[in-house]
Amino acid sequence: MIKVTQLTKSYQSLPVLKGVDLEIKQGEIVAITGASGAGKSTLLHLIGTLDIADSGAINFLGKEVFKMKKKELAKFRNKNIGFVFQFHHLLPEFTALENVCIPGYISNTPKKEVEQRAEELLKMLGLSDRMHHKPSQLSGGEQQRVSVARALINNPSVVLADEPSGNLDSKNAEELHKLFFELRDTFNQTFIIVTHNNLLSEMSDRKLVMKDGLIC
Repeated sequence: MIKVTQLTKSYQSLPVLKGVDLEIKQGEIVAITGASGAGKSTLLHLIGTLDIADSGAINFLGKEVFKMKKKELAKFRNKNIGFVFQFHHLLPEFTALENVCIPGYISNTPKKEVEQRAEELLKMLGLSDRMHHKPSQLSGGEQQRVSVARALINNPSVVLADEPSGNLDSKNAEELHKLFFELRDTFNQTFIIVTHNNLLSEMSDRKLVMKDGLIC
């Protein structure tokens, strides 16, 4: 599904990725671990097409993503990739439901269809009575579940999560981890998760360790 070949990335004169090779299969939950500065988030951002590599290639669903033009790449990202970040990145002026709908609106899916899908996801994630609340009115765990619903709204092929439980207490973190596996089993979605959480990494189908810009 995703094949990463000899990926390199430097920031100014600092090499962060030094020739990473990686293959991800459909329906896998893969945890990427390692010390801070090992290149985990950089790799995730490149797979998510949020940044461009200095050299190497990413073949994603049969497409060489770095060869796409900007508009084509943005459309591909919106359709095929969901993102879950440590700090949620919810827009404070919008309700939970509106936040979840945004990627659906960007994809030009009919408004009614997007809102129906968003409501279904929020209900499935236990937020049926919170969907009209704004982020400031939600707990950290609830905000993270809203961000998961937002990641799923376009039924992406892969969900990329960067320290998704980093700001959650142990109970909410455990619930989030279980949720990822339930979603994989329900939708056969692929999850690539950068994490320092040992419990999550050990639960995953594969645990990859990064060190000094390479997968060990």
